[in-house]
Amino acid sequence: MALLHRPHGVAVRPVSRETSTPWPGLAAAASGALAAWCIHRAVPAVPMLTASVVLGIAVAHLPGLRTFVRGTARPGLSLAGRRLMRIGIVLLGLGLGLDQVLRLGWATVTMVAGVVAATFFGTLWLGRRLGLPGDQPLLIATGYSICGASAIGAVSEVSGSDEEDVAASVALVTLCGTLAIAVLPLLQGPLGLSDPAFGRWVGAGVHDVGQVVATAQTAGPDALGEAVLVKLMRVALLAPLVAAVAFSVRDRRRGVRTASGRRPAPVPLFVAGFLAAAALRATGALPDVALEWAHTAQEALLAAALFGLGSAVHLPTLARTGGRAAALGLGAWVVVAGVSYGGVLLTV
Repeated sequence: MALLHRPHGVAVRPVSRETSTPWPGLAAAASGALAAWCIHRAVPAVPMLTASVVLGIAVAHLPGLRTFVRGTARPGLSLAGRRLMRIGIVLLGLGLGLDQVLRLGWATVTMVAGVVAATFFGTLWLGRRLGLPGDQPLLIATGYSICGASAIGAVSEVSGSDEEDVAASVALVTLCGTLAIAVLPLLQGPLGLSDPAFGRWVGAGVHDVGQVVATAQTAGPDALGEAVLVKLMRVALLAPLVAAVAFSVRDRRRGVRTASGRRPAPVPLFVAGFLAAAALRATGALPDVALEWAHTAQEALLAAALFGLGSAVHLPTLARTGGRAAALGLGAWVVVAGVSYGGVLLTV
């Protein structure tokens, strides 16, 4: 059964595709990323990528900037949401310590794979039953099961999703992941989780890497270390998931050609770049300072890309599916939290 289904008759607000220069939009995306960094520095509990999405949504609805964002800046903002996202995902591979991940043992690897599969297919099924438009069920399922907005951006590249479906999915996943920062630490005691077990639960059940760090650090360094390693396992599953989606939608994209006239590759180059970066990291050839600079560049690129995606959110359109989207967000949250909690209990 194909992973993707696009309902007929869904009205999608057209997004402007002016052929003017992208530089105003790219400058706006860079400014948004810088503003998000400043917010994160002032309030460390607010992840930089979360702030980027929120700022993009806000700017797109400010009366003084709305025309600029939807007109002159739109080409550059759309470019940031696509191209900068790809580069950021490649650099994300440099943060994937495969040697550290494997040291956690095959039981934990199996647990994480089970959590990802249950979350993905459970969310996808629920989203379709709720009648969410376009590719939103697929994208939201991806964001919940792997690594939030970064995974949504990766899958949207191979699924050919509409920009508004991507933006709405990023907004929902970001909101729910941010709520986890406040809610999950309150459940550690009632659920009887030790600090390392709590860290594994957070790593298996929270979407974005920044949100994982913000949530797990409340229980101390042991929890934080376990959370990051388990999270890296989920990130490692990004490439096979993107490949599976690319295979699933091959019929829909069979007639699609790139600007150069060639058919797109079954698995895009940025996924191969992600795997190559992870393999390079595993060799130990890169010094720590290079990895630190790569992490900084990755954060900046993803922040600019997410600002661009956030600026494409049209709140009146989003509000029309708000009840169904909220139900999906809550349902998927229950699925990922419940399955990951059970998995942690089985592997502690």
